[in-house]
Amino acid sequence: MITHTVVRYTVKAGLEEQNADLVRAVYRELAEARPAGFEYATYRLEDGRTFVHVAAHDGDVEFPLRDLVSFREFRVGLDGRCEQGPVVAPAEKLGGYRS
Repeated sequence: MITHTVVRYTVKAGLEEQNADLVRAVYRELAEARPAGFEYATYRLEDGRTFVHVAAHDGDVEFPLRDLVSFREFRVGLDGRCEQGPVVAPAEKLGGYRS
């Protein structure tokens, strides 16, 4: 069974690039680790400060982000970087195109 999760938050003014750099580090480590059964995307919205992460993974395996050093580093200061959120919610995929 595939599990979908959406996380949305807004960082404080001036911390946008720091947060983006931490996110990019997670993707560099994911590219090396290549966890099976996992899809992940991050979007920065037009305001430049709101980030949306969308994850899909096989519910039969451990959530792979927890094993990444870069993800743990990203999480360490997240609450302090946020002006709003983070809000984590399960999601139902209704459709997709090339995703």
